This record gives sequence, structure tokens and C-alpha cells, in this order.
Amino acid sequence: NLTEDDIEQYGKYKCKLSLDIFEKNKNKENGKLVLVTAINPTPAGEGKSTVTVGLGQALCKMGKNAVIALRDPSLGPVFGIKGGAAGGGYAQVVPMEDINLHFTGDMHAITSANNLLAAAIDNHIHQGNDLRIDSR
Repeated sequence: NLTEDDIEQYGKYKCKLSLDIFEKNKNKENGKLVLVTAINPTPAGEGKSTVTVGLGQALCKMGKNAVIALRDPSLGPVFGIKGGAAGGGYAQVVPMEDINLHFTGDMHAITSANNLLAAAIDNHIHQGNDLRIDSR
């Protein structure tokens, strides 16, 4: 029941859904939801993303209509601190660079906004600091 206005496309395989769809569909029969919120990763690194992708694949294999939703990953994988949010083995989202770097552009937008605010504060302090910001 999604319309073109409900979907914000990010290339061929990624999108964001409008929050308006909840209001639009509030009187329709509810679907089933499986929420993977936490897991103890295995030594092989299987975590929430791998379980989510594998679960989506299994449900589709059983003939069920299934959609998975992955959140933006942390920046840990960029620095080699932890695995990415693309799953692993046969249960992975490819190309994983799309998910681990600039998934939907949100992380870049947050970083840019943070840098703009920091530059504005630095400039204000340099120009006399009328707001008396403690710069220690």
C-alpha cells in the first residue's frame, strides 16, 4: 500500500519510508514484526545485522512476504574497530560499502551540521565572545 510519496529512494536498493505511512495505515490489519535489538555476537562476528538478513532470507524462502530494515551502522567499521552492519557469509547485504559508508547520507549530514556549529562558535569566540562561552 505504499505510494511513490511514501518512499524516498537512495539508489536502486535503498530507501527511507515516510512516517505518514503509520497514520495512513492505522486502520488496516497489522502485519507481523520481529525486532532484533540485541545479541551476543558469535566469535565469527555474527551479530544483529547477520541475524536480521538471514531471518529475512529464511522467511522469503518459506514463501512469506518479508522486508528487513537496517539502521545506519556506527563508524566503528571505518576505523577497523568492529564489523560492519552488512551481515556476513551468505547472509549479507552487498555492496557492503554502500551500507558502511554513507548509507543514506544521514551521518554525513550530522557531521556537516556539527562542523558548521563548531565553526560558528569558534568564530563567535574569536570575534569577542559576547555570549561569554567558556572556551577552556
